[in-house]
Amino acid sequence: DFDNIIDNQATQDFILINPNSFSGLCLILLYFNTNSMLGCMIFKQKDCGIFSAWIHGDPRKVVYPTDSHGQFCGQKNSPNANKAILFYFNMLKCANPAVLINLQCPTTQLCVSKCPDRFATLLDAWNTQNWGYYEQFCKPGFKIGTLEVIRDEDCPSMIVPSRPFLQRCFPDFITRNGTLTVANQTIFKDGENNKRSVTDLKDAATGLSSLLNAKEVGMKIFEDYANSWYWILIGLVITMAASLLFILLLRYTAGALLWLIIVGVITAVAYGIWHCYWEYSTLSRAPCANMTFSDIRLHTDFSVYLHLSQTWLIFMILLSVIEAIIVVILIFLRRRLCIAVALLKEGSKAISYIMSTLFYPIITFLLLAICITYWAITAVFLASSGNAVYKVTPADDKCMYANLTCNPKTFNQTNITKVCPGSQCLFAFYGGESIYHRYIIVLHLCNLFVFLWLVNFTIALGQCTLAGAFASYYWALKKPNDIPACPLYSSFSRAIRYHTGSLAFGSLILSMVQMVRIVLEYLDHKLKGSQNIFARYLLCCLKCCFWCLEHFIRFINRNAYIMIAIYGKDFCTSSKDAFFLLMRNVIRVAVLDKVTDFLLFLGKLLISGSVGVLAFLFFTHKIPSFQVEVPSLNYYWVPLVTVIFGSYMIAQGFFNVYAMCVDTLFLCFCEDLERNDGSSSRPYYMSPGLVCINLQDGCTS
Repeated sequence: DFDNIIDNQATQDFILINPNSFSGLCLILLYFNTNSMLGCMIFKQKDCGIFSAWIHGDPRKVVYPTDSHGQFCGQKNSPNANKAILFYFNMLKCANPAVLINLQCPTTQLCVSKCPDRFATLLDAWNTQNWGYYEQFCKPGFKIGTLEVIRDEDCPSMIVPSRPFLQRCFPDFITRNGTLTVANQTIFKDGENNKRSVTDLKDAATGLSSLLNAKEVGMKIFEDYANSWYWILIGLVITMAASLLFILLLRYTAGALLWLIIVGVITAVAYGIWHCYWEYSTLSRAPCANMTFSDIRLHTDFSVYLHLSQTWLIFMILLSVIEAIIVVILIFLRRRLCIAVALLKEGSKAISYIMSTLFYPIITFLLLAICITYWAITAVFLASSGNAVYKVTPADDKCMYANLTCNPKTFNQTNITKVCPGSQCLFAFYGGESIYHRYIIVLHLCNLFVFLWLVNFTIALGQCTLAGAFASYYWALKKPNDIPACPLYSSFSRAIRYHTGSLAFGSLILSMVQMVRIVLEYLDHKLKGSQNIFARYLLCCLKCCFWCLEHFIRFINRNAYIMIAIYGKDFCTSSKDAFFLLMRNVIRVAVLDKVTDFLLFLGKLLISGSVGVLAFLFFTHKIPSFQVEVPSLNYYWVPLVTVIFGSYMIAQGFFNVYAMCVDTLFLCFCEDLERNDGSSSRPYYMSPGLVCINLQDGCTS
């Protein structure tokens, strides 16, 4: 019974515990095992599912480039340990940078220790003293002077000045006076001693110039961070202090801020009405004052309609209706607004007694970092779980065996080399033909679903923990003396020990809806060029419906977690109780929700904007007192954007705690009104300020 839950002598025992929800942790572990078992059942293999990626996967395939023989470049304790860069024999055969980066360029690829720094051809190198330099870009163990050297691509037919990017040798493009050059040259000789333009290389590596420039920009950005990290940290510390100060001051300024905003809105709308009337009266006395919309044709220039008195009359009527609606709403909801303000003040007071809650977002951040790391590592293992696949690469396009899978060990024993002279069996990509490899995309989707579930579970754990801490404040009859010691730690312990099942179940429902939304977004992306209007309309409707469903579930889950933290009941019961409790106080919910959201948005905007302006003045040498301390920067916007973004995220973390506090106190307030009547036998647990506001509102138990 709720009346027996709270004891003045031991308020720390006010929460009912449901021991059956201890199975929640087992539920999450069971899901991981079930996922792997389901994979085994589908693929009928001994080791499969998402976790088989940790067996089949090899992150080296992502970290190191792979040459034509499937060997990693730069891997320690291997023949290529000192050859960390991949070199392409004939760059002209590569169509675009995507082909290069995906290791599918139809030319021999070799691991080298450094990229070439000069123009040269194989024919010229044989007859000059440059052969010693040129030889390092040939396959080891080839025989010099044979005709098969060029045909079999034992050596590159030409080399061009290059520099490493993404551990691969790309032409060293430099734009001088608007002209694209390589090593200050615009013309070079190819392997057949034909003169070619540098633009041919550009066509074979479209977009590489911008990518290489991006690397240079990245180095400058890194340098800016190295020079300004100290001042960035100072800006973020200022944000933390300002956020904390803003939350604590809401205890005294929430009412003034709210009414100041309301008066400002009413005044702005009233000024709009006056301005519309002034424009209407002015245009009514002007020539052609009787012109209407029907007298002029349809115009795309909106300013044409501003010269009609009828336009301003319509604006004036619309603003008058809006003003009347605002005034009527304020008249009928003025007491509800007082309750919202009182709860905001009470939330600020609760945080001042439980200051540790403001730092709980750090724990949430660390847990989310673990979730992201798990997802990313698993995705890498999945992406690298294939075997090396080799394809026939012919010397020309007439070979009938082109792009067929081959085995490099037995390739020379087949008749392919006879039918297609000069063809090679080169590494193409990582993959496979097994059922496991064919369904790799399904495993990626499973990994994504696990990621969504873990992220939502982490957020749910934080909401339940904070709700339990703030509920312990509300149900303390004599505040702050009856507040239990370490309320945040106690609430976190209860959530981990007893409520993981409920939190995991609520997170599962939300993750399923989010997964459907991701699939719908993917389908919408694929159907953008479709001419089927009905399919696109249906998809748009589904996206809208599931967007609404996700936000509704988020709202229900948030309040369900609060009820779980108070009573310890299961998720379904808590969701039902929270929903009907909110529906019995729907007007208060709407008013409190909008008032809280607006004030917190104003606070985030004020704090991040103020810190951003201060950072702008500092990094642009606009503050005379700090001229000497300003670091030398390549781009002043690098630390500026970092400070603004970091300030907003810090303010978001602080204000999320405050919003959870207000929501928890509101549900406790509604429960208090329904369970108690303020008598000596059933006293209210709300603070005296809320009692006064409640009596003015005419609320009864």
